[in-house]
Amino acid sequence: MRDVSVEFHFDFGSPNAYLSHKVIPDVEARTGVSFTYVPVLLGGVFKATGNQSPVMAFAGIRNKPEYERLEMMRFIERHGLTQAFAMNPHFPVNTLAIMRGAVAAQHLDVFKPYVNAIYAAMWQGAQKMDDPETIGRVLAAADLPADALMAKAQVVVAVEFPEQQQPMCRLLMCKCCICCAAPMARGHMKQGTRLMVIA
Repeated sequence: MRDVSVEFHFDFGSPNAYLSHKVIPDVEARTGVSFTYVPVLLGGVFKATGNQSPVMAFAGIRNKPEYERLEMMRFIERHGLTQAFAMNPHFPVNTLAIMRGAVAAQHLDVFKPYVNAIYAAMWQGAQKMDDPETIGRVLAAADLPADALMAKAQVVVAVEFPEQQQPMCRLLMCKCCICCAAPMARGHMKQGTRLMVIA
């Protein structure tokens, strides 16, 4: 069997990304293929592409939001995730801080436990994960270096990429989670687009 490389692009604010995260271990065990997690700021992708979140885009479409919820419940039941998911009462949540934190966690070699802790707080614990104090408590409870992560997540620099030199997503994602050139955004960024990246 030839080598297969799979990337999982995620934002903590997406319930569908969380549900995918919960079933990825089974997929890896069944197929022998490992997933590489790539943090992206979904709001940044929407902004770069002139798009909207489904909550906004489908708000006025009759029955569409209801059917999306039905599809979600079918997925949850099929994969036995009823006890592992609770819709966050604070949704939608501004995920800028925790997505920056994900990149900081990569730098500090605590990425996997960070992802598990944040996802659990967001989609099982109903925590308000755009509140700095709440984020700090969640990280501390998971025995993660809360102060170091939150400090690292605030270190940013501004960079400009001319249109003809748009970065490949993978090269940018290793540092960026504030505004990104994810695959769906590639080709849509205007010349002189300013991107904030963690140094």
